[in-house]
Amino acid sequence: MRAVGQNDKKWPFGGVRTGLAVLALASVAAGCGPGGGAPAEPAGGQQPLQAPPARALDAYATKLRAAHAARVAAAKRWGLKRVPLAAPPPPAKKPRITTRDGFEVDGHRRLGLPPVFTTVPTDEKILFLTIDDGAEKDPAFLRMMSELKVPYSAFLSDYLVKEDYGYFRQMRDRDVALHNHTLHHPYLPALSYARQKREICGMQEVIEERYGERPVLFRPPYGNYDKATLRAAKACGITHVPLWNEEVFVDRWEYREWDRELRPGDIVLSHFRGRGDWKGTMPDMVRRFLDKATAEGYAVARLEDYL
Repeated sequence: MRAVGQNDKKWPFGGVRTGLAVLALASVAAGCGPGGGAPAEPAGGQQPLQAPPARALDAYATKLRAAHAARVAAAKRWGLKRVPLAAPPPPAKKPRITTRDGFEVDGHRRLGLPPVFTTVPTDEKILFLTIDDGAEKDPAFLRMMSELKVPYSAFLSDYLVKEDYGYFRQMRDRDVALHNHTLHHPYLPALSYARQKREICGMQEVIEERYGERPVLFRPPYGNYDKATLRAAKACGITHVPLWNEEVFVDRWEYREWDRELRPGDIVLSHFRGRGDWKGTMPDMVRRFLDKATAEGYAVARLEDYL
């Protein structure tokens, strides 16, 4: 066992592409008449196109422009070099998630244990941001992520979260999924199966009681696990065990792969940390993450939409 072209052209703060809406609006305005003249008579049984569809298209284009303008303003306000790219719609059919080679435990497939993975299979240039534990509870981080509309997933440990359950309730209310990172953040392979199960199932119960939903994603502390860990996780209702391929800090990135490159579908790890542990704040970390992702043509997608 081992311990362990959807994006827009990258203008720094440019306009939004509304080509489809504008073209459709132009077609409506022109009436599609022959030679650009008077509108053609509708075929039998058809009704002539009225103004409301044109107004609806115009309202939609206006809404797109307003949303992009707000995103541009937020990027400037938070000191980003470029406006973050918008992620593509999630796939209609979710990708098949399997355990990464070398991350299996004995009997992994035979026992139907949750897959352990670091990347989601996709050809889209997207990344997934995940943040662990819950030590830092920075209100500015909540505002930043809400204003930029950047999705992320939180993996929480109760011994830190219980200092302020309300902070993570605000996170949940902003459509952030809250997942399991054990009660006390122990090194799980050193524990018996029963104790591992208490750590994992106990955190399931805390999240369900405090936030109304029982998680299906679990990340073992330090990324370390054994067969008992995965058996316990499955028994507690866990379906997936996402690890990570990169980790981002305030002042640097760290990589699992030798070539130190981002790849489509990579899961990126960070932590709830502030100046007490880092040379900066959580917004500083997000700025470093987004500046690199955007510069390399990556958007940030919601992990749960792909699992």
